[in-house]
Amino acid sequence: MPLDVPTAQAARRLIKAIGGTVGFFKIGSQLFTSTGPSIVEEVRASGSKVFLDLKYHDIPNTVRHAVQSASALGVEMLTIHLSGGRAMCEAAVVGRGISNVLLLGVTVLTSLDDLSLSEIGFRNSVEDAVLLLAELARNVGITGLVASPKELGLLRQRFGSSFTTVIPGIRPAGSDAGDQKRILTPRQAVEAGADYLVIGRPITASSDPKAAVQRIIDELEQAPSSF
Repeated sequence: MPLDVPTAQAARRLIKAIGGTVGFFKIGSQLFTSTGPSIVEEVRASGSKVFLDLKYHDIPNTVRHAVQSASALGVEMLTIHLSGGRAMCEAAVVGRGISNVLLLGVTVLTSLDDLSLSEIGFRNSVEDAVLLLAELARNVGITGLVASPKELGLLRQRFGSSFTTVIPGIRPAGSDAGDQKRILTPRQAVEAGADYLVIGRPITASSDPKAAVQRIIDELEQAPSSF
């Protein structure tokens, strides 16, 4: 569950409302920039797990030290952009060291499509780019991927269960897609092989976040029993 809110106070309200009903709280750039590492400590103190989603993308030395610092905070997951290249990704693996942090490689953001990629110089389709970046992740020892639900089937077909998949771009039936271009419903994503779902605005924008979470849980419970 993303804590995509501007202040620690707003984050605390969400944690109080739905803590214990979601697997992780995701801390992204907005909240981390506003509060600093202290919000990680607060979420952990509440008994919840932390997914630190800062999507590191920089020169290898900077990313190595950033991952090292993030791992020391006690988070369970953190993200880097695979498009930073092999040397950067290898540096991130070194920075993780012997910690148990699940290092997640971001493939192609869910707000992008083929046209968006072409506008920034990519000649591959989204699907080809995701598979290429996933291959890079496997080669450097990164075992987690962030990808849109639309590419899940391709990833499972090519790589089997090699990766733990964390899937944004999830919108419950009837929800507004917003700026997301490659989306599925929670049930569709689970059926496609997702390990973790990232569902933000349908919950945070709701007048009753707890009820919104329960509706999603009800939908997921209708998914195949093998989930």
